[in-house]
Order: sequence, then C-alpha cells, then structure tokens
Amino acid sequence: MRDDFFKYQAQTSPHPLAMEVSHAEGSYIYDTKNKAYLDFVAGVSACSLGHKHPKVVNSIKEQIDKYLHVMVYGEYIQKTAVGLSKLLSQHLPKPLETTYLTNSGTEAIEGALKLARRVTGRSEIVAAHHAYHGNTMGSLSVMGYEARKSVFRPLIPDVRFIDFNNIEDISQITENTAAVILETIQGGAGFIEPKNGYLSSVRKRCNEVGALLILDEIQPGFGRTGKLFGFEHYDCVPDILVTGKGLGGGMPIGAFTASKAHMDLLQDNPKLGHITTFGGHPVIAAAALATVKEITESDLMPKTIEKEQLFRKHLKHPLIKDIRGRGLMLAAITDSADITNEVILKCKDKGLILFWLLFEPKAIRITPPLTISNEEIIKGCAIIKEVLDSISNSKAL
Repeated sequence: MRDDFFKYQAQTSPHPLAMEVSHAEGSYIYDTKNKAYLDFVAGVSACSLGHKHPKVVNSIKEQIDKYLHVMVYGEYIQKTAVGLSKLLSQHLPKPLETTYLTNSGTEAIEGALKLARRVTGRSEIVAAHHAYHGNTMGSLSVMGYEARKSVFRPLIPDVRFIDFNNIEDISQITENTAAVILETIQGGAGFIEPKNGYLSSVRKRCNEVGALLILDEIQPGFGRTGKLFGFEHYDCVPDILVTGKGLGGGMPIGAFTASKAHMDLLQDNPKLGHITTFGGHPVIAAAALATVKEITESDLMPKTIEKEQLFRKHLKHPLIKDIRGRGLMLAAITDSADITNEVILKCKDKGLILFWLLFEPKAIRITPPLTISNEEIIKGCAIIKEVLDSISNSKAL
C-alpha cells in the first residue's frame, strides 16, 4: 500500500508522514501494525468529537439507509440540510440567519467573496498579511503569503493587504472596499489572536465605509475556543461568517452564513449566482447536524477552557517559549524550526500525533478533539516533554 500511495496518489509535500491507517476511535488512530497514536491534531481541527463518535456515525448510517445524493444544491427540500441550517441560525446573532452549505472551507470562502462583491457592487477585497483561507484561486488570492502563491499568478485582481492587529492599517479600508476578510484567530501565522479591540475597530470601520466584514471561522469555529464561534470572544459580529472543518465531525463540509437579504442576491441577476452539485449533501449534513447538537447540548465547550489550562500547566519547558491561541486551538512555540521538526517527528515515533502550522515554522500544532480526556492530555504532554528533554540533553553534550 505504501508503494501505491506514492505512485498513484498525488502528494502535497516531498515528505508526507505516510502512516498506514487501519482504524481510528476516540482520541486514537491505529496503524496497520495496530500501534496506537494519541491524536493531538484531530485531522487539522476537523474531528471535533474525535474519531468514530457514535452519534455522528449513527446519524450517517440512518441517512445512508434513506438516500444519498438526489439533486444539485438548493432545489430539493432535504431534512438534514434544512435542519443544519436552521440550527446554525438558532445559535448565531443577527443578521446571520441564512446558510449556504458547501463541500469545503475554501469553497465557502469563494462564495463569501462573490457575495460581498454582489452585495456592494465593489471589487476591492482587503485581507491580512500571513492570512490563510484555502487554496482555490479566490482563496489563494487573499492568502497573505507570497511565497506560496507567486507561481500560480495571475490571481484575482484588486486585493489589498493590511497587517493583522495593526490599528493604523484600518484606514486602508475605504469606500472602494467590497469586503474585509480576516481569520478571527490567524491560523497558519501561528494562532495569533486579535488584540486591543482590533476586530471591533475593523467592524466599526466597515460600517463607516459600507464594506462587509467576512470572518473566517473555519478553524476556530464550533467550540474549539471555548465558545461556539471565536468571534464571540471579541465583541464583533461579521456580515458573512465562513465555517468548515469542525462543523462536519470528520466529514467534508464548509458553509457561509449571512443575512437572508444578502444571500437572496445569489438567486437572481444572474440566476445560479453560486452553485454546487454536492453542497448540502444529505449524509454530510446529517453528520454535521449531529456534531453541532452534541457540541451545543453537552459540556464540551466549558471543558475546553479547563483543558486549555491543563495543557498550559503540563507543557512548561525551557524549550517552549510561548503557547499561543485559545481553548484547544494552541500552538507551542519553540526556539527554532529544527526543534519543532524534531519534536513532531520523534513524538510520532512515540505514539503521539502533532503537526506543523503553515507560516510559523517554530510552532507545534496542538488541536486535539474536544472530547479528549484530561488523562490523555497529561499523557501526551509527558511525551512532548520527554522528547524536549532528550533534545536539551543532546544540546548539552
């Protein structure tokens, strides 16, 4: 299988981790030799409820027994998609009431950018340096990292970049701006939180000039920060909310949510202003509906804050200089990229899954399932500190 993986399946990096997966359950992934790996990554923040959560699996099975795909998005009334969209509206502030379901986060970003231009009649998009919103052409165009997109130019025009958390840069948002797109917490940059009322200042400026505010919650959303949505921490409600990853409980999904008046503009002039074949797929929507219900009806969100403190307590080490982020969206920052690489690879050998962040080479990604136990957190932290101790000792020799 390993040979076939490298021969027949397109790769995204020169050196994939290439674990041969047998099965997964709870907080663990098992390889084909039945070795257990404690998962501190959760499919890059996607498996909110861990692996093979019974409520998610049962909802999928129930829907599979009824029907799979029947019609392109938005034409037929399907219980799981309607139920999911309604549930999201019930947990969101006004004006966020109508949701367009997509296949992935990056597709939802594309839809949000199109909607902003349609609503305002303007073209300029303002994004942030070191932003990551996905890899399709529109999402790539608002990525604030030139080294990753230069070879794919030309991209969509009329995109301007500002510095995240820089209040002075907000003045670059003008009457020409259709939308400002920001991650609520910058992910690829190293889990950078907004500071000093930054998001509310951007919100105010958008109101002044008639621009829309798009918040990308693909990673912080659905309980990962201790609230259902990250923006709830920062006194800022967007005009368009983009979600994905953790929404699906391990299944592929994205969504963008706005007011009904704005979303209705995609219906006409032109008709089919945004269209997808498999968006709102009944099986995926069933999994997402079960996921959101479990997150909102259980004590997972308040416990996420307690688990954050447990990580901070048990990851104190001279080689860890900072722990950024909030809730279970954490990045341990080491002295160097070399140390980070060594920690991630050696922890894998010891049965702990960690991962990198896109633009911060010193960051160790820690985004476990929200269902991870306190005992599993302590166990994983002990493995990390054991590896860090071995690195410290080798440096001392």
